[in-house]
Amino acid sequence: METIEKYYMLKEFYIPNYIFMPESSVEQVSQIPTCPVIVFINTRSGGQLGKDLIVTYRKLLNHAQVFDLRDEAPDKVLHRLYSNLERLKRDGDTLAPEIHRRLRLIVAGGDGTAGWLLGVVSDLKLVHPPPVATVPLGTGNNLPYSFGWGKRNPGTDSESVIPFLQSVKEAREMHIDSWHTVMRMKCPKRSPCDPIAPSDLPHSLHAFHRVPKTDPEDMEYSYTYRGGFWNYFSMGMDAQVSYAFHSERKLHPEKFRNQLSNQKTYLKLACTQGWFCASLSHPMSRNIAHLAKVKIMKKSGKWENLEIPQSIRSVVCLNLPSFSGGLNPWGAPSKRKQRKRDLVMPPLVDDGLLEIVGFKDAWHGLVLLSPKGHGTRLAQAHGVRFKFHRGAADHAYMRLDGEPWKQPLPQDDGKVVVEISHAGQVKMLATKDCIAKGIHESPAMSTVHTDSSSSEDSDDDFTEERRNFGAALSFRYMSDVKKQ
Repeated sequence: METIEKYYMLKEFYIPNYIFMPESSVEQVSQIPTCPVIVFINTRSGGQLGKDLIVTYRKLLNHAQVFDLRDEAPDKVLHRLYSNLERLKRDGDTLAPEIHRRLRLIVAGGDGTAGWLLGVVSDLKLVHPPPVATVPLGTGNNLPYSFGWGKRNPGTDSESVIPFLQSVKEAREMHIDSWHTVMRMKCPKRSPCDPIAPSDLPHSLHAFHRVPKTDPEDMEYSYTYRGGFWNYFSMGMDAQVSYAFHSERKLHPEKFRNQLSNQKTYLKLACTQGWFCASLSHPMSRNIAHLAKVKIMKKSGKWENLEIPQSIRSVVCLNLPSFSGGLNPWGAPSKRKQRKRDLVMPPLVDDGLLEIVGFKDAWHGLVLLSPKGHGTRLAQAHGVRFKFHRGAADHAYMRLDGEPWKQPLPQDDGKVVVEISHAGQVKMLATKDCIAKGIHESPAMSTVHTDSSSSEDSDDDFTEERRNFGAALSFRYMSDVKKQ
């Protein structure tokens, strides 16, 4: 009896082969799934857990609806799926429109993996984009934790997966802001700079090639990268420690199979990288003010300088209330501090604002462990722009949703500029334990609206790069796209 109930329950999530494969013959299904899912698993995440998890999902569901991200990228999967759904709907298939309307996505991996999938969904530009649930297989797991999916690695057997599927079915949809990131390197011919290798970039950031507007012989060497994030962009010492951790894991993956030991290794690297005390041999790593000039946009089209205290060695642009494994750097400022710094209260995930927080060192970060601990609140803004000083350092460390990279900085007359702007919204699935808050949950904030108009600024040279979100090639389906 229990086996029969389990069979019918799993049918609620089942998608037949022909929905994915145009060459497959149409199947007659006994019931329309109430919660059809597509599962993406990064089998490199969580040590052995990812590999074990994909075996369980493929055993419980149709093998064709569970994908290993090592074998196939999500943009190719979803491109093929939605193309086939459109064809089936035109041919009068009755199941295809129901799958399209009810579809939910599950992604198992770290924050970087989840961000990769969210970027692809953002670029689909569908009228009804599928909402996403996240399985925490990373070290930080900030995205899953923010929406109630936990921050510890899950069980991988059917007794763990089946309740998770039930939670996906019962979860509510939430809109969250997505943030576009454009980074441009320029350097004159006499001082060339090397671009970043694609393998060293985060999944959600890639090279963008512009067409020269003048004679190429007279052009500066220019490299442009674009992408985005949903949780945070950070720069400074925290990203440096994260980069050291990821580099070590890439060299010795066999040593990173346990979440607890991974966190211990992370702490050890924080000590050796100088996060607890500035390195005397690298004075420029001591503070952000030495590295870059920061501007923010509080009102449409108006940039203003953001003063960064000399003691700040790391800056975090935060969208969700979780950073570094579930800590909240923004905290809850009092009304007095709110008025003094022109802050909006409370921070929301769909208000078109980033919370910008600074940290002096790892000791400062440990303050977050206390009930009312927080970082140095710098500002809330609709846009942020970092312009790196000439010759300040050979490189800077940056991080997008848990994925770090080492950014070369040109010398002499070269420059590097990073701009962050609002790029719309995506849909997440949230459980009853969700800690993220939206506008609809805060009546006092009902008049807040997103502001993505930074491209109106007369000093803006990033317009062309903003045409796509950047995490995948943009593909559209004429019968299922918002009118422009």
